Amino acid sequence: MNYSLKPLNEQVIVITGASSGIGLATAKAAAAKGATVILVARNREALEDIEQQIRNEGGKAFHCVADVGHQEEVQWIVDVAQQECGGFDTWVNNAGLSIYGRLEEVTDEDNRRLFDTNFWGLVYGSLAAAKHLRTKGGAIINVGSEVSDVAVPLQGMYAASKHAVKGFTDALRIELMEDKAPVSVTLIKPAGINTPFPEHAKNYTDKALTLPAPVYTPEEVASAILHAAEHPYRDLMVGGGAKAMSALNKRFPGLLDWISSKVMSKEQLRDEAPVNKEGSLHAPSTDGEVHGNYKGYVMKTSLYTRAKTHPVATGVLTVAASAAVFALLNNSRKNGKNKGPH
Repeated sequence: MNYSLKPLNEQVIVITGASSGIGLATAKAAAAKGATVILVARNREALEDIEQQIRNEGGKAFHCVADVGHQEEVQWIVDVAQQECGGFDTWVNNAGLSIYGRLEEVTDEDNRRLFDTNFWGLVYGSLAAAKHLRTKGGAIINVGSEVSDVAVPLQGMYAASKHAVKGFTDALRIELMEDKAPVSVTLIKPAGINTPFPEHAKNYTDKALTLPAPVYTPEEVASAILHAAEHPYRDLMVGGGAKAMSALNKRFPGLLDWISSKVMSKEQLRDEAPVNKEGSLHAPSTDGEVHGNYKGYVMKTSLYTRAKTHPVATGVLTVAASAAVFALLNNSRKNGKNKGPH
């Protein structure tokens, strides 16, 4: 397929879930690179503040208050992009929430609300974007998760929604290819990311929520998203941890089930009392922050993802690093010989 994706500084990029976390990191990075961003979320106050921050730093931004779980509100996003910018070039479906709780505990109301945002919001956004981009070309970038490939306890319905996101995204890509539409469709699958994700989740447990290691910085996901806005990719995993989990699940699914049953629930809980058990599932709560409060070590970069997106540069760095290590070892050997017994 012949895609024609513009440089970032010529693009208008729609980003849902732009009021915090990955969406906010992506909006800031895109604006810094010269793109015009359309910020989408439910929190008007946060969006207005973020828009002003970007403009104060010389960027170009507009906002649209919308709940992507309602199809008519997704049309508002298209209308804002048309009115303010004459359309858009890339649409990033990033809005998403989670529920921490065992499957038999979570209510139908909460599960349906989760799917309204995570799945139907992405479906409505993807179809609206495909209609707009079908003739002019562009990119649709859907944010899934490492749990698009691997199920986990305590976030079972979240994992189910991300499995659904993967199935829909793959089917949409194939249908657009069948129609020879010049639209790149990419699924981004991050590992655990240090965003306010646990704080925004609905919490059915009696403990504070966290993420299983390894955890990466949201700027690494933003980098992958913006790379996909300029270069067509089928899918991109962010974090070697995500790739390892996916590969292990494909080769040894029973083993991974057993490991998860032993450790994964404990890895998602902190031995502290929860602060806000309702989270942002049914209404926006605290927004405006890129990073969360993860207590462990946060990986600043993912060599695996960099190798996928910049294979030549990563190869050069790997060779250079190997050469440096070889030189150090060689020098150590020489020094050792020169320091023989006197």
